[in-house]
Amino acid sequence: MTPSARLQSAIDILDAIAATAQPVDRLLRDWFRTRRYAGSKDRAAVSELVYAVLRHRSACAWRVGGGSGRSLVMGALLAEGRAPEAVAALFDGSAYGPSPLTAQEAHALASPSGDMPTAVRGEYPPFLEAELERAFGKALMDEMLALQERAPVDLRVNALKAARVAVEAELRQAGFAVSPAPYAPFGLRLAPGAGSARLSTLAAYTEGRFEFQDEAAQLAALLCGAQPGQRVLDLAAGAGGKTLALAAQMRNRGEIVAHDIAAERLQALEARTRRAGATIIHPTTAEPQGRFDLVLIDSPCSGSGTWRRQPELRWRTTPERLAELQGLQRRLLEKGARFVAPGGRLVYATCSILPSENEDIVSAFTAHGEFEVLPPVWPQAVGTAPPPGIGAFFKASPRTAGTDGFFTAVLQRRRWTESNAVA
Repeated sequence: MTPSARLQSAIDILDAIAATAQPVDRLLRDWFRTRRYAGSKDRAAVSELVYAVLRHRSACAWRVGGGSGRSLVMGALLAEGRAPEAVAALFDGSAYGPSPLTAQEAHALASPSGDMPTAVRGEYPPFLEAELERAFGKALMDEMLALQERAPVDLRVNALKAARVAVEAELRQAGFAVSPAPYAPFGLRLAPGAGSARLSTLAAYTEGRFEFQDEAAQLAALLCGAQPGQRVLDLAAGAGGKTLALAAQMRNRGEIVAHDIAAERLQALEARTRRAGATIIHPTTAEPQGRFDLVLIDSPCSGSGTWRRQPELRWRTTPERLAELQGLQRRLLEKGARFVAPGGRLVYATCSILPSENEDIVSAFTAHGEFEVLPPVWPQAVGTAPPPGIGAFFKASPRTAGTDGFFTAVLQRRRWTESNAVA
């Protein structure tokens, strides 16, 4: 592909992203699958440009004054330091390339930039500004800039099958520059873009010695405090990343009921469970029965903590969608509470940085008086330093912990509410 043809591909993909709710990584995979003429270097270059635009979409649109794929690509090229004339030369009308600039586009490219608004520099929807200020205060811009960086690739070594040092050596032998994660005792980390696509073809993955999982999610599972022999409910298990982490933490002793309303997600979990050798996990779409020592609610949320990995989520979050999610979060907490045994724990987690999905939800729930907040306790036995962000809750962010943004609240049911538990 010519440089101009690569630009047109990026333009078409960005327009397709704007018209769908499909995850970008899946859209890119499907896009290139039907365009075999694009070589590996072409795919890498186009994907890099698409993600560069998505990470800085607001600035790209502001610079050129438009949100179409064509305008966004122009803005991205200017952000790379290209002169307006050099950008215009790429929009040359050649075969498979973008058509020449209109007079209006040429004027926009040549016009000097003014002062960039705060929300544009921070790359967040303006309606979230008050919410983000509530979350981060004076550190808001530093946090938002950290969320614009590329995320590392984090792995969790499956303690049911291997030791971290052994998997680290195995990956190094396969040519990966990998190091222990700073806080998670079974975590490994690769630099962004370190050939991570090849990881899923390694025997260490296909034989279940590691899983892909951000370090913050690993820490949240650890802070659940699950113990061998307990009965655990993962109420919104999805594909089961934390379910698998809990099974390893429990040393495959006890029972984990992995519940989700979507059978297709549980099918993925069943395959992962077999690969991991986790025999205590029971995936189900049926209503859970009985009481549990621990109930985990890894709730659906805005995904604002994952903006480094899924930058498109910034622009798919609307006030209406946020309100819908908050209603679901409240309902899940109320439902999960019914299954907690007296003295048992209810853990609420999100990959969100927004207080309205985190502290506000927990505060409204605990006002009932049946549950109390237990500040998460870092288990000293793991042999690593506690991560930053542990207080009344666990709150992580790329700036403070080097992880995705994440929130975890540990709640305990008061024993005097035994009569309210599920029979």
